[in-house]
Order: sequence, then structure tokens, then C-alpha cells
Amino acid sequence: MTSVFVLMGPAGASAETLEGALSRAYGNNPDLNAQRANVRATDETVAQAKSGYRPVINGTADVGRSWASVEQPSSRFSPNTTTQSALNPRGFGVEVNQTIFDGYRTQNRVRAAESSVLGSRETLNSTEQSTLLDAATAYMDVLRDTAILDLQRNNVEVIDEQLRQTQDRFNVGEVTRTDVAQAEARLAAARSEASLAEATLRNSIAVYRQVVGVEPAQLAPGRPLDRLTPRTVDAALKIGLNEHPAIKARQHAVDVAELQVKIEEGALAPQLGVVGAIDQRYDRQTGGDASLSGSVVARLTVPIYEGGQVYAATRQAKEVAGQRRLEADSVRDQVRAAVSSSWGRLEAARAQIVAAQAQIDAAETALSGVREEARVGQRTTLDVLNAQQELLNARVNLITAQRDRVVASYSLVNAMGRLNSRALGLKVNHYSPKIHYDQVKDLWVGTSTPDGR
Repeated sequence: MTSVFVLMGPAGASAETLEGALSRAYGNNPDLNAQRANVRATDETVAQAKSGYRPVINGTADVGRSWASVEQPSSRFSPNTTTQSALNPRGFGVEVNQTIFDGYRTQNRVRAAESSVLGSRETLNSTEQSTLLDAATAYMDVLRDTAILDLQRNNVEVIDEQLRQTQDRFNVGEVTRTDVAQAEARLAAARSEASLAEATLRNSIAVYRQVVGVEPAQLAPGRPLDRLTPRTVDAALKIGLNEHPAIKARQHAVDVAELQVKIEEGALAPQLGVVGAIDQRYDRQTGGDASLSGSVVARLTVPIYEGGQVYAATRQAKEVAGQRRLEADSVRDQVRAAVSSSWGRLEAARAQIVAAQAQIDAAETALSGVREEARVGQRTTLDVLNAQQELLNARVNLITAQRDRVVASYSLVNAMGRLNSRALGLKVNHYSPKIHYDQVKDLWVGTSTPDGR
């Protein structure tokens, strides 16, 4: 059988690297791009909240037609008379409403919107991390399944040769028909395993295409993220609890919920505003007349009782804030569990590589000895087939352990909250959500997005 495939090592000059696949996923993954669009949409909530500081201006215009007929009764000196008139009343005006004080509701809405933006950015960071982890997993799955398929196909060739040798020995009377049947059964099983390995590889290729955006070509060996992994699990836990974007996103959600309580309570405060209006009218009373009027009115509204709606909304907001705090605690527990689990898988994968390599060395020695003993009649064909299967299993175990070693390192860095394009040193145009935010946060007018849509 051929030597074991190595999934970790230096990359060839023309092969696709793991870092290259991660870069493609960073730019092409639709889920990640959709989350970026969601952040840009959330940016607009800040401008919407700031509209409460600004005036609301409305223009009005109207035109109509009116008729009047006035009949004067007759008197001793004059007969009945009828006066008819027709007017075209029309005009236009402008009204300006400016809020002066609204119980700090606008101020708290702006702060809540800003916290929502920060939370959406952390959610984007989480999506970026999960996308890069999915890409690394898909990359290593293709490598693993390709290597296993090659091993299974090689195993079919080896057992096929073993069957021919057994058949020749049966023809000269050295072995029985039972030995031939055992080789035939093992060959059928090997072909079945090769078909299964091919189907598994096709599935991994489909997942790779979905996550990375292109079909996998020649893939270079992958390397674990040892440079980003701390030396102890306690250090990893500390980093995860302090830096993981999922925790930060939940903390911003708590801020939004607490500000929503203040927004609801603000409806109970007095409201002060100013309304200014100017109105130009024509044909108002007589044909050809014109009038211009204007007014400025300050209005104070003091809520007395609104049916209990505001009180209920305030209580509801307080319950939601409590829910958000509990959710933040839950996410911290999830991060803690993910770091511990990833650390355990990484340690197990390291140990499995060592054990699998030792298993291969022993299985190769055993197979060589069994073959020599079989030539002198001390071993049966089944013994040779079993030794070959044990060596195949050992090689498959090493390939799987190598894949698990790389994926576990990426999973640990993801659980710590540091699996991002900058930490990985990916050669990409790093997306900055702040650019779009700065472009739209203070816009007063305009329906086009900053990119021209």
C-alpha cells in the first residue's frame, strides 16, 4: 500500500491554500455579505432617531370653485333682487413643527440606535467567525475525504492483487477454496468502502462550493492555528469571556432594552413644541382679494391619563430588559462551554495523531511479518487480509486525526472570539462598517445609498 497522506505541511506553489480559501469565503460568502447589508440597514436607524431633533415641515396647497346666490326680498320701493357671485378660492402654506422637549425620548432613541449599531457589528463579527470556521472545516474535509478515497482505491487494487495471487495458489493446490472466497469477500467490501468514500467526497465538495464560492481544485495541506492558541485552557477562557463578539452583542442588546425603558417612561413627561405656519390665500371673500397670514404657537402638553397603555409598555420594557440580561448570561455560559470543548478536542486530536502514527508503524511491521509467514504456510490468507485492513484503518485514523487537529485549532480560536480576517492575516480588503455609518448617521435628506443605489 502507498504511504499515508499528510494533511498538514508546507503548501505547493500552485496549490490553493487554506488561507486562500478563507479569503475567498470572506469576500464571496452570501451569508456574510447579507449580514454586512443588515449592519448597513441598522446604521440608518441612527439617522431615523435623530430626526426627532429636527423640524417637520409640510407644504399645503388647494384650489376650488364656489358659487353664491343671494336673493333680497322686495320692499315698497324696490322689487326682489338676486345677487350671484362665483369665486375661485385658492392658496398655499407652509407649516413647521419643532419639538423642544419630549421627555428625553429622542435622546434615548438615538442612544438605543447607536447601541443597536454596535450590537449589529458584533453580530457581523460572529458571522465572520462562523463563516471562516465553516470554510476551514470544508477545506479540511475535502482534503481528508480526498486522501481517504485514494487510500480506499489503493486498497481495492491491493486486495485485487491479493485475490489473483490466492487464485494462483489455489490452482496449484497450496490453498483451499475458502481462502479464495475470503479474498473475494474482502474485495467486495473494499469496493463498497471506496464507493462510500467517493460519495462522502462529493458531499464535502458541495459544502466547500457553498461556503467558499468556488469548486475546490488542488488543495495544499492545511496548518493548525497554533500561533493564535494560548498555552492553557484558563487563558483561553479568559480571552473568550472578554472578547467574544457574541457576548458583546448581547451586552449591547441589554443596553438597548434598558434605554427602551427610558423611552417608554418619557411618554409620561410633559411635551413642549413650537408650531409655525404661514398661509397665502386668494379669492377668500371677494373676487380678486388676497391675504397673507402667519402664526407661531408654543404648545405644552401634560399627560394626565392615557388609559394605562404607557404604564403597561413601561412594565413590558422592564421585563424585556430582564430577559436580555439572562440571555447575556446564557451566551457567556455557551462561550465558556465552547472554549472548554474545543480545547478538549484539540488535545484529543494531538494525542490521536501520535497514537495513529504509532499504530501505522506497528501495523506496517505486522503486515510485513504476516506476509512472510504466509509464504511459508504459517499464516492464512485471512490473516494477511486482516493485517492489511488494520494498516488501512490506521492510515485512515491518522488522516482523520490530522484533519481534526486543524479544525479543532480553528474551533478553539473561534470560541475565543479571535477568528477574524485581521488576526488570520488574510490578504483581503477588510470590511469596515464604520465607513458606511459615518456616511449616513447625520444625513438630513437623500434617498440614494452611499454606493449609488
